[in-house]
Amino acid sequence: MNWLEKLRDEAQRPPAQPRMPLLWNGQVIGTVAQGFLDTVGVDCLLGQRIVISQKKTPGLGAVWSVTAPDASFGLNALAHRLRETGLSGPWRDEQIAVCTPQGQRVATVERGAVRVLGVATHAVHLVGLAPDGHMWVQQRSDHKPNHPGKWDTLMGGMVAATDTLAQALARETLEEAGLDVAQLLHVQHGGQVQLACPSDEVPGGVAYMRERIDWFSATVPAGLVPVNQDGEVQQFQCIDRATLMEWLVQGQFTPEASLVLAQYLQL
Repeated sequence: MNWLEKLRDEAQRPPAQPRMPLLWNGQVIGTVAQGFLDTVGVDCLLGQRIVISQKKTPGLGAVWSVTAPDASFGLNALAHRLRETGLSGPWRDEQIAVCTPQGQRVATVERGAVRVLGVATHAVHLVGLAPDGHMWVQQRSDHKPNHPGKWDTLMGGMVAATDTLAQALARETLEEAGLDVAQLLHVQHGGQVQLACPSDEVPGGVAYMRERIDWFSATVPAGLVPVNQDGEVQQFQCIDRATLMEWLVQGQFTPEASLVLAQYLQL
């Protein structure tokens, strides 16, 4: 099995342990590891008129159901409880949209809880080219909670609940690379990458990642140099295709960036 076959297999893997559907108002909005919420002490949320309980439903079997005055209120109270017990991912004070499998948005929740709750997320990446065909790539900060020190596309970030895809592309490009999308040439949507695999954001196999990445490509005009603005990038380099392929084969890129770049290169 070559590096790309292995990478694609790893991006589509079942959970590390069985998971149960998480429901709001009878609609599936995520999944949780079997028995996980029993350890969190969700009964303490009753004072906030939030009930998180196990039920059996036709077609789904045993599920966890969230009952609260408002879906976002209930899910964020649960997220804070996860944080209090050390069972959330890195806390960002950033809200992520929570949708049904049909794409209907029903709530938002803190980003640090999405993997534990199996909430589907949406991300955006930008493949940045130089006019001579070289490619701009970034090295992630050693302080990043996920894939520290790994190489990435010019920009990669999650779509927040307040963003459209276009807004996320513009915001993340400005924050990570200090570039205004309006300054870039030939900006175009390139494709999508889907991931469904265990996440190591929380130990013990209780986190699961379900993410769709929309990626774009663009040319950075001569004379423009990416400069990080948010402290999450160590450095940028402009590399040739031979170096790019070498780093991909060596596993120096994040899995997400590797899959995006493989699509861009039509591997």
